[in-house]
Amino acid sequence: MARPFAALALAALLPGLSPAVAEPTTPEAEAQSEAKTEALAAEAQNPIANLISVPFQNNFTPGMGPNEDNTLNVLNIQPVVPFALSKDLTLVTRTILPVLSQPTAAGTQNGIGDLNPSFFLVPKGKGPWTLGFGPTLVLPTASSDSLGSGKWSAGPAAVAVYSKGPWVAGALLNNVWSFAGDSDRGAVSAFLLQPFINYNLANGWYLVTSPIVTANWRAASGDQWIVPVGGGVGRVFRLGSQPINASLQAFANVVKPDNFGDVTIRAQVQFLFPN
Repeated sequence: MARPFAALALAALLPGLSPAVAEPTTPEAEAQSEAKTEALAAEAQNPIANLISVPFQNNFTPGMGPNEDNTLNVLNIQPVVPFALSKDLTLVTRTILPVLSQPTAAGTQNGIGDLNPSFFLVPKGKGPWTLGFGPTLVLPTASSDSLGSGKWSAGPAAVAVYSKGPWVAGALLNNVWSFAGDSDRGAVSAFLLQPFINYNLANGWYLVTSPIVTANWRAASGDQWIVPVGGGVGRVFRLGSQPINASLQAFANVVKPDNFGDVTIRAQVQFLFPN
């Protein structure tokens, strides 16, 4: 499952594809084109921007299990849809549907995981900062017991984004606790933090680091945290008239449970639908 998305991300990052705006023919047009590309890249990198997008994010982690011979693959389908509530307030919905290929004691299990919708109220601001707050939910939609928690969970979520010049940086965090579901399954208390730093270059290119740090508060003390460190490169470009943001990152999992892999490779392809 990881190979098609990694291949598409690699193809997108190779020279020859058009940047997000057509090739200019005059210095003035070139400057205008570059400005539009930079603006679209900044919107694509902002998780609560007023921009409809559909990212497909594939996380590939080899070396799983006691013998380090299994692989975990998580494809997150995560559409983002904003709704204008007023001229000063936007509701941004972010929904994550994971498609999993996960090693278990009985062999590799494939299917969908628990659905995770989040809702952010985003006040309109004039400065470089954008803030969003709201609830996040986890619905027990997994296609098999091994791919989900079996619990209904909820908690607070927040996003802070700084965007100025070539920089787009910030963090997304949430914590969920279970409140209903299968009584035979363990309770859920889980934390997620995703800091991100993007530095935008010419022609739609950018450097990026966006590790996903997680903590399972119900796990044993040595197995609670997964902390990746790394980064990669991305580009905003067009396939025909469709703007796309593609990136490829590699992370070393410097803090992790014993049976988790040492490295995670993330390939993402994000379809953009500007207003």
